[in-house]
Amino acid sequence: MFEFMEGSCYPKILVGVDVGLALIDGVLATLAFCQLLRIHSRSSHLGWTRQKVFHLLIGSSNLGYFIYFILTLVAAYKDWVCWSHSCGFIFMACPNILLLAAFLLLLSFWVDLCHQSNDDDDDDDGYNPQESLLEKKNKAQSEVHSGRKCCSFPAIHVGSRQKVVILVILIVFTLTAASAVLIWIGKAKIPIDRSLVARVYVDIFAVAFLLLGGALACYGLVLFLKMSKVRSERVSSEKWKVAGLAIVTVFCFTSNALTTIFSEIPFLYNWRQQQTNIVRTLLLLVLNYFIGSSVPSAFLLWVMRELPPTIVINREEESRTIAFVSDSLVAVHPQRWTTVTSSQNQVSRASPI
Repeated sequence: MFEFMEGSCYPKILVGVDVGLALIDGVLATLAFCQLLRIHSRSSHLGWTRQKVFHLLIGSSNLGYFIYFILTLVAAYKDWVCWSHSCGFIFMACPNILLLAAFLLLLSFWVDLCHQSNDDDDDDDGYNPQESLLEKKNKAQSEVHSGRKCCSFPAIHVGSRQKVVILVILIVFTLTAASAVLIWIGKAKIPIDRSLVARVYVDIFAVAFLLLGGALACYGLVLFLKMSKVRSERVSSEKWKVAGLAIVTVFCFTSNALTTIFSEIPFLYNWRQQQTNIVRTLLLLVLNYFIGSSVPSAFLLWVMRELPPTIVINREEESRTIAFVSDSLVAVHPQRWTTVTSSQNQVSRASPI
């Protein structure tokens, strides 16, 4: 499964498809990192927000796919021996792990939103994508300043469900490293079936993506129904983003899982056995990599394309609001002022990503 004949090379049509997939992933990685820099330039004071983390994970994942496709072609032409052992396996697995991490993180935020009314002890207070992901704001401003004086870094706080995501990704990385070691040992005289190890690994990963797509579809539906009860233009636009993400992920991850389980696409191709099925292989390549990874990555980047407002704009808006609110209005209509403020807070919390 992993071996190449000496002097072997891919058919020209496969080389073209691999180069095309590499270019698509390279463009997505460039867009993600450029957008990350633009977001950071506008909100550097917020630290690592959810929006920044998503762009970092998606950009790193697509960069990994780009490197994998290029090195696959180079390894075929140069007949790299190490590529047919653990090196190719590692470069194949790492982008999948980063993609899994990004959408597991998205799922964790959707779960937070669906259970926020019943989960008073939840670690996250809001769900704006521009809100800090790792740093939890203290209730008293004086505590923040005193904490920063004692330590050069602000206090880091991660939500309970986000901790589960980090733990799952660490376990997956450990499983990948163990599988790579077994594949490397299998080239020696020790009787280890490298193909079986790789097959078990990719099948487990395919089932994980299949379950992830189903979970995103279920929680996306629940979140969509909850947001449909809120009458707001912003919430209305956000709920269609949720619906779109749920539909795209369940379709793309299902195609990814099925092609992974029922074909040899995740592996390096043995063209001694597959030269007569080039058209079928090309179709499966598109389903696995373009539909299964590039499309959901691009859609997530498109959903989170909005840039956060600058600090200057925020200060101007605040000053204008204060100028138009008189003391008499607050004194005569305190209940109305409280109602308007609470409704605005509910709308600001409605962002699912």
